[in-house]
Parts: sequence; C-alpha cells; structure tokens
Amino acid sequence: QVQLVESGGGLVQDGDSLRLSCVASGLTFSRYVMGWFRQAPGKEREFVAASRWDGGSTYSTDSVKGRFTISRNNAKNAVYLQMNSLKPEDTGVYYCAADRRLPVGQHRNDYYYWGQGTQVTVYS
Repeated sequence: QVQLVESGGGLVQDGDSLRLSCVASGLTFSRYVMGWFRQAPGKEREFVAASRWDGGSTYSTDSVKGRFTISRNNAKNAVYLQMNSLKPEDTGVYYCAADRRLPVGQHRNDYYYWGQGTQVTVYS
C-alpha cells in the first residue's frame, strides 16, 4: 500500500520560511517523479514544483521561482519543499504527489498517488 505523508506546515508571517517534507512508503521511490501541489480555499489544486526521479531536473511554477526549492533524498524516500519569502497568497493545503510517468507533469492528472496534505497559512 502506497502512502505519502506530508509534514512541516504551519502558521507563519509574511516573509518567513517553512520546509515541507513528504515521506513515501510502499513504492520504489527512486523510480517516481515527485510533485508538490497546493490548494487554496475555493480554488483549484495547482502545481507548485516537481522533481524527476533522480533529482536531476526540477520544475516550478512561475509564482514560486526564486523562492521555493524542491529537493529529494532517495535514500530516505523523501521529497522536500523549501519555501522562503512566503507571501499570504502562498496560503493553502500543500499536497505531495507521485507518479512513474515521464515527462514530468505539471497537472494534477499527471499524478496517481497523493498525500493527505499539510496546511500552510501565511499572514501579513
């Protein structure tokens, strides 16, 4: 049974940093593309960042470029999202997702496995 468990969310002030973690089990982690998505209240779930299986290629949406960094540790079956210079518009539930398919997807339909999410709230 595949499980993705996110952690690291919280309530922070505008300009602060957070590091999200996602630990996977039940799959061969090093063979999976890993992605981060977020969903704000009343909005669609949107792509944030993704990493190819080897971490050699990463992708992120324009609104987080230069502020968020995705990384992974295949030995620990973990993917991370370092979020710096947080803004109120970054508020939402952040989800970890996994899929074996290439190329690396940037849409929710490109991912098969999902975590339960972790809440990030940024106040001004």
